[in-house]
Amino acid sequence: MGGCIITIDAMGTQTAIASQILNAKADYVLALKGNHPILYGQEKNCFEQQLSQGFKGIIHSYDKRVEKGHHRTEKRQIWCVPISQVQTLHNQDNWVGLKCLVMVVRVPHLWNQTTREVHFYLTSLNCAPRNLGQVIRLHWGVENRFHWTLDVTFSEDGCGVRTGHAPQNLALLRRIALNVLNLEQSLKRSNGQKSNGAPMDNNYMLTVVTACLSQHDDETSQPACQ
Repeated sequence: MGGCIITIDAMGTQTAIASQILNAKADYVLALKGNHPILYGQEKNCFEQQLSQGFKGIIHSYDKRVEKGHHRTEKRQIWCVPISQVQTLHNQDNWVGLKCLVMVVRVPHLWNQTTREVHFYLTSLNCAPRNLGQVIRLHWGVENRFHWTLDVTFSEDGCGVRTGHAPQNLALLRRIALNVLNLEQSLKRSNGQKSNGAPMDNNYMLTVVTACLSQHDDETSQPACQ
């Protein structure tokens, strides 16, 4: 893990996780959303204020990219501000290694539809917008493919559960289930078909569970590194 850059969605943006990443000699780029309302509001207000003032008198970095392909054009802008340039954030000392606040604005245009998305991040990396933009872009690519798979297999987008921690708990269970279905290779069917078939066939359910347990046994039986 040492030397890696760990990107995590807002669900995993926690001070304890940031500490674990730094302790493993890695860096983090953590998405910030409404689950940290005070911190999110501070970063959002900071960037909005600086944009209105043209970042006058504040050290910052900026990069812009435009990508075209498959009838789609996407403009991405990224601003980075060192933590030393902003007022003290809520529980700032608990975010070990925090160096930079990041705002990304995406404006995708597909056919005749244009949308605008604004994303905020915390990172232990230095303020290098081109590098950070590439890291975030890679994360989106992986997340989009994974989300598509979850939606096809478990109709995730249609889930109406919104109360308390239930959405996060269900999201975690879906990811575990998807990993288990991927391990079962005897039935050459889609994961959706496997998911539908297992509850109706106890023998196949046992096959799925056995594949998962076999993988776990293989991993635990590996000799420790010297």
